[in-house]
Amino acid sequence: MFRFLRKILVIRGKRVMLDRDLAMLYGVPVKRLNEQVKRNILRFPDDFMYRLTREEVANLKSHFATSSWGGIRKLPYVFTEQGVAMLSSVLNSERAIEVNIAIMRAFVRLREILLTHTDLAAKIEASELKYKNHDMKFDEHDKHIAAIFEAIKQLMAPPPVPDKPKIGFHIN
Repeated sequence: MFRFLRKILVIRGKRVMLDRDLAMLYGVPVKRLNEQVKRNILRFPDDFMYRLTREEVANLKSHFATSSWGGIRKLPYVFTEQGVAMLSSVLNSERAIEVNIAIMRAFVRLREILLTHTDLAAKIEASELKYKNHDMKFDEHDKHIAAIFEAIKQLMAPPPVPDKPKIGFHIN
């Protein structure tokens, strides 16, 4: 499942997967995957699938620092969770069904991880408030605890958002 999590990117603020990654997982050429999508285009509205811009592709290439993209002629498509689910209706093979189930589980696991992260942040915040509101003299021990809370909050803070389009991994 973790190999699927690594393939989930955040582009334009949405968790998506690239057509080339999906084609590889399904064991079909990218061309065939995209042909099936085009034949069933009404099943893929803009919130299920969209084409990347040249700038987004350039950002992805620099993000991965790899030349494995080769000479792509067409800009790739990306599929949201709903788009990936819809692929199971147009790629009808046993492998497609198995891969779709695994990908859906990966999306669910990613949501669980993010929810746990949010719950943990709330618990730390509550503990910090409780600690700060406690009528105690700050001694050396208290300063260390305050520093621990600050360090944890910094570790949990999302990375700063660049001015460029939002592209990147949430989970490595």
